[in-house]
Amino acid sequence: MKRVHQHGVTCAIAAPVWHELVYGCNRLPAGKRRATVEACLRSVVRPSFPILPYDEAAAAWHGTERARLEAIGKTPPHVDGQIAAVARQHGLTLVTTNPKDFTAFEGLALVDWRA
Repeated sequence: MKRVHQHGVTCAIAAPVWHELVYGCNRLPAGKRRATVEACLRSVVRPSFPILPYDEAAAAWHGTERARLEAIGKTPPHVDGQIAAVARQHGLTLVTTNPKDFTAFEGLALVDWRA
């Protein structure tokens, strides 16, 4: 949270990340925990961060990278490629706690905020 407060105005969320957040929330059983997560997404996350689209340029980069990676025997999850593509096409640094999921992508600026 400290880093989000430090960099918040320069942060954004890729549309596939927003999908993952909404999907994860909706998989929770109805109850207090789900209601709390829904409220946080609606009143904190969504108004605080622009959601960047997975558009034509991102899809083209992703398609090229996916083919390159498959040719060398690597098959990252599709959604990770979408997230990487959005960051790459917007010239942004991808922040993650799982850098190993993104290191194979070429030309992607990556940082692990746990470090």
